[in-house]
Amino acid sequence: MNLVVQRVSEAAVAVDGEEIARIGPGLLVLVGVEDGDGDAQAAALAGKVARLRVFPDASKPMNRSVTDTGGAVLVVSQFTLAADHAKGNRPSFIRAAAPAEAQRLYLAFAAALADRGVPVELGRFGAMMDVALVNQGPATFILRAPPA
Repeated sequence: MNLVVQRVSEAAVAVDGEEIARIGPGLLVLVGVEDGDGDAQAAALAGKVARLRVFPDASKPMNRSVTDTGGAVLVVSQFTLAADHAKGNRPSFIRAAAPAEAQRLYLAFAAALADRGVPVELGRFGAMMDVALVNQGPATFILRAPPA
């Protein structure tokens, strides 16, 4: 499971021109599920995101978590995070999980975040989405779950 985590002042997702989710300050998390990922990876990464100290306080530029700040998380599925670019110029998605399993783990990740008290908004799994964000910093982090 691969995540791209961006610290945002705001973020939103639209499908077919209609906004379906919006957050203020918090994190935008793009989630790519790979074949072999499981519930343990989803739970571990949710805990990591909830505790990730990437927000400023009076003493340090990265000392507080989204939980500490009361921020929200917008979780968006992005299967292209499972792309393999090793050969040629066209990405291969052979490592991407099957859609039903990817959706299950995407929702498990979001539920595990919510279980930790983090307000969560969702994109629409499998849809063509327009994602808008204001990245603060910019601050962007790549997290990978260890293999099962």
